[in-house]
This record gives sequence, C-alpha cells and structure tokens, in this order.
Amino acid sequence: MPAWPARDGRHLLVSSAQMAALEEQLFASGLPVEALMEKAALAVSRRLLEQHGERLRRDGALVLVGPGHNGGDGLVIARELHLAGVATTLWSPFERRKPLTEAHLHHARWLGIPLLDHNPNPEASPLWIDALLGIGQRRPPGAVIEPLLHARQQQRPGGLVAVDVPTGLCADSGQATGPVTALALTTYAIGLVKTGLVQDAALASVGQLEWIDLGLPRSLLDTLPCDQPLGLAARDLADRPRPALSPAANKYQRGRLLVVAGSEAYQGAASLALAGASSSGCGSLQAALPEALASSLWQQHPHVVVSQTLACHNHGSLRLDQLTELDPQRLNALLIGPGIGPLAPAGQLAPPMPQAGPGEADCWRSLLGWSGLLVLDADGLNRLAGPVAQGLGLSAISWLQQRQGPTWITPHPAEFARLFPELAATSTTTSTALEAAAQAARSCGACVLLKGARSVVAAPDGRRWQLLEANPTSARAGLGDVLAGHAAGLGAMAMAATGGADASWLAAAALAHAQAGLQLRAPSNQGAATPLEVAQKLAQLC
Repeated sequence: MPAWPARDGRHLLVSSAQMAALEEQLFASGLPVEALMEKAALAVSRRLLEQHGERLRRDGALVLVGPGHNGGDGLVIARELHLAGVATTLWSPFERRKPLTEAHLHHARWLGIPLLDHNPNPEASPLWIDALLGIGQRRPPGAVIEPLLHARQQQRPGGLVAVDVPTGLCADSGQATGPVTALALTTYAIGLVKTGLVQDAALASVGQLEWIDLGLPRSLLDTLPCDQPLGLAARDLADRPRPALSPAANKYQRGRLLVVAGSEAYQGAASLALAGASSSGCGSLQAALPEALASSLWQQHPHVVVSQTLACHNHGSLRLDQLTELDPQRLNALLIGPGIGPLAPAGQLAPPMPQAGPGEADCWRSLLGWSGLLVLDADGLNRLAGPVAQGLGLSAISWLQQRQGPTWITPHPAEFARLFPELAATSTTTSTALEAAAQAARSCGACVLLKGARSVVAAPDGRRWQLLEANPTSARAGLGDVLAGHAAGLGAMAMAATGGADASWLAAAALAHAQAGLQLRAPSNQGAATPLEVAQKLAQLC
C-alpha cells in the first residue's frame, strides 16, 4: 500500500532532540542560525497579526523573553509587532542570555521597545507572548515564573499564546515539568510538531495548535526514521486509504463481517456497533446477538442478518459457548466485544476458563486458528486479559502472538493496562501513548488503537499515527461501539479487496470517526452529538 499520509512537515511528529538535530544539520550545511531564527519568528509574527491583530492593536503585547533561542524568537516577534504599530513591552527575568538573544534584545531596546524592570501585572490587558523556555524543558519554570503564569490564567484566562512550547511543559511527553504550566490560547509549533504537544495531558496547556511551516527540505526530513509517527487531521480525510473494490463486486465481495455484541445488561451497544459497521459500506453484515435483541433487530437494522442467537449468563453478560464454527470462506472479519459484558457480576472475580462456561474456552481456542481479521473491543478485551488467558494458560500477549490471522485491538487506557500490565507497570510520566501503543503492537503482533482524546494507532512494524484533533463533546458512552463497528467494517472490506488488514486502514477508521464528531460540533461548542448521529455522519463521509 502507498504510504499515508505524506512524510512531510504537516504530518511528522518529532521529539525535541530530533528537532534540535535537524536544526544542527541545517547549520552544518551553512545556514546561519540568525537566518533560521528570522524565518521562524517572522512566520509566527504574521500568524499572530492574522489571528489576533485587532486584539493586539487594541491591547498591545507583552513578550516574555527567555535566555535561549526561544527568547530570541520572541524578540524578533516583538520587533515585528512594534514595527506594525502594536504597543509592545518586554519582560525577561534572566540575568544571562545567549549571545544572539542578547543581540536581539539590544536591538529591541534601540528601537525603543520598553523592558520591564519589575514583574508584569497578570491582570493587564496586553496579550502575553510566551517565549521563555521552548523545547527541551525538563525542570520546573521556577519561583519567579510559576506564580505569574498561575495568576495570569486566574485573572486573565485566554490572555497568553506560546511560541513553540508553553512554559512548564515537556515537549516530548506532554507532562508538566513542575506544579504550573502556561495555559495557552494558541501554541505556534515551529518547523515540526513536537510529540508532547498532542498528548492528552498537554491539551489544556497547548490550546489551539498551529503549525508554522519552515519549508524544511525533503532531504532533511528523510533523515528521520521510516517509522516516525505521523499526525492526522481533517486535511487527510480525502486521501485516506479506501478499499479498491471492483465496480462489479457483489455484496459478498464488498466485505463480510460478523458482529458479536450486546447482552441483556448492555443492549444498546449491539445496535451502535452495527450502526458503525453499516457506515463503513461493508457489503454483508451479520450479527450474533442475545435472544432479547435478535427478534427486534430488523426494526433498527433491516439489512443485518442475524446468523446466530446466543444465551446470556445469569448476571446478564453474553455467552460465547456456541460461537465455535467460523468459516473463513464465508467471513472476512469478526468483531467481538461491544456490550457483551464481563464473565462475572461487577465486584466479583470471574472464574478462570473453562469453568466460566462449557465450550467458551473452545471459542477462544478456535479464534487462534481463524485466518480472518479479528477485531477485539471492550469486554472482548477484558475477557481475554482475565479469565480467558488464565483458563488457557496463556497471557493475553501470548494469545495474540499465536493468532493465525490479523488482529486489531481497540482498548481505552484502563483496558490497555489490563492487557499489558508489564507496560503499565513500567510506564513513567515521560512515556506517551505513542510509545506505549508501539511497544504493545511490537510485543503482541496486533495492530493497536489506543483510544483517548488524541487516539493513537500502532502497527507491529513500528509505524504510528496520532490524531491531531477531535471534538471533546463527542466523548460519550457508546461512541467506542460505533468506532469498533466502523473499523471492523472497513477491515472486512480491506480483507475482501487485498487479503490483508494493514494498520493504515485502522488509522483511517479512527480519523474518519474523529472527523465525524468534529463536523457535528454545535456552533456554541456546548452541544454534543449522540453516538448514533456520529454513525450517520460517518456514513456520509464514507
């Protein structure tokens, strides 16, 4: 399959060390440091005036100047705002600065830009431009800066923008380096987006993320590893991977999916998963459901064939005893998990297999040898992580490794921790969802969609994708069921078209799902689309 999306400045996500190394290559080629600083800061200045010009001309700007080249960027920005007629002031709480930054400060003073000799007033109206520390932050901002940042957010929220990285934020992990971080209205990521800026923990600090293009040459970007993570946004929806199906393909040649979902306890999950699967365009959609749902399914999804009705345990969860005959010639993909419930009531330990139910262990054994795409979600993952693994004498990782066909798993963080306790136990505040998902995919051989505010997809070969945008108001119960169904439907079509289930298809499903939620965002930003509305929007996008 062709690589998607392009490995360019819009998509590559890098660490602070990688960004610094790229800059060093530019300097070694003969590009002056001063030239790169001018190019970056001029681009940020233009964007600031485009986005906040009216506010800047009305209220002015206060540039917070650090000792390094991030501070130098800030001083060039201050110069350009001053020359554009914006009332601009400087504040720099450092005794020493790098020579280039010091030179820019000297020029700014020569231009008549005032430098405060006292701490700024956090209640004042000028827009604060944070150019204090930039990338490479590891320590807390300190006793002078932290109270000011905290007071600014309390007294003038939305009154600060950040150059490259907000102060107090690690550009690699997205974690705070101390008790206080700057909370930016907008962060202007220079050159390439740093991985920490798109991690869930960083979103409140980063605000609106804006990429500042430096026109980095392709030859330079090609020095990054081939599995460098890529960011996905609305611009990537149009050229996302789609199954190249024959125009003469019949319904069975357009993907055949069986959805095993729902239970007496969680009846709605099956309908939402089927709505998500229907939105993919999958040609033949079948369902194995609890008896209570099967008889009325035609009223909601008349195109879905109920291939099997399954009994439930006494506590209401779905039994998989009878799900043992899976013909790879009649199915391309199988989704197990949405709403099937745990193997024991809440608060009780599930008995290990096979005591959990006659034949249920046989179901999971048969899945090992099944050659189609298996998509595991929700309690399908929880069962595998607990009683199934115990009863079969395999860890969840070992079970996944032994699968003969392709496998996609779609855990949220708690499910991920149950599946991969070793990774959860060794994770630190410097790790990211990108790293955790990549390690999990390498270790188990499955494609991993680790769900979050900025979901991550990882392939066993090391490729990774991360969503750069999503609608937080779409985070509602049932949304994951829609995603699992949509991904499984797309995977079934991919299997029908190519015989494989590359991780890029899973990334495409995650992107389309997120964009459906974004397109449904209410103008007031307070409303929230229902999961069923997201499924309907997905059908329009596909």
